[in-house]
Amino acid sequence: MSEFVQFLGFINNQLNSRGIVRLETMLMPANFSSVVGEFMSTNIPSQCPSLVKNTYHNGHPDLLPAGSHPGNAAQHAKDGIEIKASRYLRGWQGHNPEDVWLMVFAYESGRPTDEAKSVLPMPFRFLQVLCARLTKADWAYAGRSDKSRRTITASVTQSGYAKMAANWVYRVQD
Repeated sequence: MSEFVQFLGFINNQLNSRGIVRLETMLMPANFSSVVGEFMSTNIPSQCPSLVKNTYHNGHPDLLPAGSHPGNAAQHAKDGIEIKASRYLRGWQGHNPEDVWLMVFAYESGRPTDEAKSVLPMPFRFLQVLCARLTKADWAYAGRSDKSRRTITASVTQSGYAKMAANWVYRVQD
């Protein structure tokens, strides 16, 4: 997490020196969350050698037990950890309800709409990291209207959130 904060500071300093807005206010929120999540899934194995990043394009989950799959690649594996990054402290979504270890990095940062709303820049910070084994019962389909083009998703239910909150890894101390 410290490495991500340092990485983002470096990028933002370089952008600022060229008169370019900060990365978190440049990218759409979902894209920035993806950057946070990909950074974490790429760097966690350097701190935990029993895990490797899943090298399968869009493979699931993001982290696999080291040596469990040829080439560290699995399209869909039952073992491992799915990583999510979110601006929200709950209400997380995935594409499918399934049995999975889920690790969520919740954070706060600036948004693309800040300048238009005259919101002062907010430094990025992690708020909490939660991780737990969820079952299919801990997910509910979110659905969509007939007019929506949004991808159908599943949301973590109250039971899933309770499991994750009971198994927190990090919480910011204010």
